[in-house]
Amino acid sequence: MSLADELLADLEEAGDEGEDGLYPGEEGESDGEDIPEEMEVDYSGAESVSSIAKLRNSKQFSEIMDKIAIYVEKQRKNSEVSGPVEADPEYKLIVAANNLTVEIENELNIIHKFVRDKYSKRFPELESLVPNSLDYVRTVKELGNNLDKCKNNENLQQILTNATIMVVSVTASTTQGTMLGEDELKRLEEACDMALELNQSKHRIYEYVESRMSFIAPNLSVIVGASTAAKIMGIAGGLTNLSKMPACNLMLLGTQKRTLSGFSSTAVLPHTGYIYHCDVVQTLPPDLRRKAARLVSAKCTLASRVDSFHESADGKVGYDLKEEIEKKFDKWQEPPPVKTVKPLPAPLDGQRKKRGGRRYRKMKERLGLTEIRKHANRMTFAEIEDDAYQEDLGFSLGQLGKSGSGRVRQAQVNEATKARISKSLQRKLQKQNMTYGGRSSVRDNSSGTSSSVAFTPLQGLEIVNPHAAEKKVAEANQKYFSNMAEFLKVKKEGEGK
Repeated sequence: MSLADELLADLEEAGDEGEDGLYPGEEGESDGEDIPEEMEVDYSGAESVSSIAKLRNSKQFSEIMDKIAIYVEKQRKNSEVSGPVEADPEYKLIVAANNLTVEIENELNIIHKFVRDKYSKRFPELESLVPNSLDYVRTVKELGNNLDKCKNNENLQQILTNATIMVVSVTASTTQGTMLGEDELKRLEEACDMALELNQSKHRIYEYVESRMSFIAPNLSVIVGASTAAKIMGIAGGLTNLSKMPACNLMLLGTQKRTLSGFSSTAVLPHTGYIYHCDVVQTLPPDLRRKAARLVSAKCTLASRVDSFHESADGKVGYDLKEEIEKKFDKWQEPPPVKTVKPLPAPLDGQRKKRGGRRYRKMKERLGLTEIRKHANRMTFAEIEDDAYQEDLGFSLGQLGKSGSGRVRQAQVNEATKARISKSLQRKLQKQNMTYGGRSSVRDNSSGTSSSVAFTPLQGLEIVNPHAAEKKVAEANQKYFSNMAEFLKVKKEGEGK
């Protein structure tokens, strides 16, 4: 056994072991479709396309297309649908035609590979320049053996863009391909004709299904489209079974199970069915598609229940549900609101109550500006002031210590803010100001000729104190009428008598 054979055997064993464990959520899904292993098949040895593509000549294909041609000519009315829709013969034809489109897609892929393998002998670079299968088939039929037809070809301009045509013509002038024989060219033309005919049949089926689904399931067709609605109904086993199905199961209809193989290039998303791949969901960004599929499945369940009872034949319920879906899609995709810088809200605390009363007024008076502070705060106009301290630049004493106060009128002394003196200090100051002995010119402003020697007629010269009487009066006043005087003894009314 060679190294390549051993590698293939290991990959097959790994695929058999991991098939059940990779997607545990898909084990119980009976509605899924198995994807076959995509091994690259070489069709270059096939003699004709009829040997590998047998759908067009099959009996099933011809019967379905004939029935479609018959029913297209009939005019269908909404009132003709009554009872279970599964019993309607045209409904069975719609399901069969819908399944036929899947087979046509597979057949087109096979024919594209056949044409590619045959035509790579003449123009091997064309496959990378034209990736679309149908465009490739049309281009091969138009060019044939003569690659010079790329230039100034009107038919080719309807298939490819001008930029692609220019690249194809430049590459065709330098290709290393060889000319094809007459038989090979005839087989290629036959394969191209078959592919184009099958594509035309597929579009005819789509048009028929779309026209008839508006009678069978009008509301469901409005939401997901006629083709997707027909696929869902076919897998569910009819419109009645579909109406009984919950939304979480309806979303999984058409799930493709992955068949592991060493050379598989298919990337299948788990838990995604026909609804996930419909046009309504695929128009959204990838990060919103799963969320959108759940929403569309829920609305499809409601629409199918309305259709199963043949209500809202004009599709009004379907249009309303689709409008809700589109509003939610717009809501999901709208940008976040711009953050605006808002001012702080007004505080909720109300205005505090102001205290009143004598004590509060006195406190405000004590804390008010004194005359010294007012002079310190006052500045003289157009005069450079000296700093009070070297450390505090710009701090001056204002009008303090200056001769001119800067005021026109005399400053009014505020009794409330001037410095207070305790009563004991006031007594001391009054005692210091009291005069004992004769007055002199030093302590008093009296005349300097006053003397304590008096001439009396009885004794002649007599030393007397002329201010003794004034002193007694002052002491009495100090004792009884001074601001610092106190009551020493209070007699009651009955004691003196």
